[in-house]
Amino acid sequence: MDVHIYHEGDDDPAKCTARRLADEGEARLHESYDSLPPSTALSPYAGTALSPADSPPIVVFDSSWETAKDVAAPYDGVERALPFVVAANPVSYGKPFRLNTAEATIAALYIVGEREDARRIASYFSYGETFLELNREPLERYAACETSEEVVAVQEDYLGDD
Repeated sequence: MDVHIYHEGDDDPAKCTARRLADEGEARLHESYDSLPPSTALSPYAGTALSPADSPPIVVFDSSWETAKDVAAPYDGVERALPFVVAANPVSYGKPFRLNTAEATIAALYIVGEREDARRIASYFSYGETFLELNREPLERYAACETSEEVVAVQEDYLGDD
């Protein structure tokens, strides 16, 4: 299993995408930092972008956006930020970077070269294919990079930054 989720448990269990991933056998939920494997962790506060140079397993922090910084802070491992992608879930549709746990997992797996796993996970959610379609161009371009610096350059190009 290439996805491990630190599960804060502060959301509605019926809507929790982390639980859904675990129920489908796509991720392992963890309730303590000590049980997480040494790996690359997704954090919106990391100073380095995720790239194909990072490899599974992937750790995802499942928490509300209000507590995300506090939840990620105690993790003692390599942290990477996802580059620009937009949400497709009903709560944050079209909002850049406001991904739920499933979307973050899909994007991360796609970028590190696990496209089939990303597509399979997307199939569990009504908005999964929409997420992949909305982000098709940037995800393809990020996945073609080799380094974090290249991913950032692609992100800047995609967004039209100078």
